Amino acid sequence: MSAVKAMTEFIANEELYERFLAGSVLEARDFLWIGTADLKDLHVRRGRSYVPFLRVLSELVKKGVEVRLLHAKEPGPRFRAHFDDFPALFEGDRFDRRLCPRVHFKCIVIDGLEAYIGSANMTGAGAGVRSGNRRNFEAGVATRDPGLIDPMMELFDRVFRGAACESCRMRDVCPDPIA
Repeated sequence: MSAVKAMTEFIANEELYERFLAGSVLEARDFLWIGTADLKDLHVRRGRSYVPFLRVLSELVKKGVEVRLLHAKEPGPRFRAHFDDFPALFEGDRFDRRLCPRVHFKCIVIDGLEAYIGSANMTGAGAGVRSGNRRNFEAGVATRDPGLIDPMMELFDRVFRGAACESCRMRDVCPDPIA
């Protein structure tokens, strides 16, 4: 393969972690949107140790990056415990987290220029640094194609703004309707 990355390519398993969570996410300049069904206390490698992914998000927010996190259910207790360790995520206006029980898509969109769209949830077994013998088998695409990124962003934004809340037939089980 040439030195220039293909516009759209298949990635699987640990490639998501290496390419996005340990790579492109760190280079976000304007915004980072993450959609996932399941959200847990994901950790990422930093040098010789591991840190909560929440720390990465907090550092991005401190640099002025807008971070949107959209997920289907409440995160686990360890995520909630670590969340309070990063005040940049709840004291400013650059981080916003929304819950919609109908969200099942998984995506990472960086500055509207690069995206992952696939099967991996934001968990250690899905998108994290777990060993190959313990992680899920995941697949998706990494793309710089506006023909894929733009519709993904439109779907994400529509759900994030609560555009479907009023007519949603799951409203009675939604813990916190967006609109």
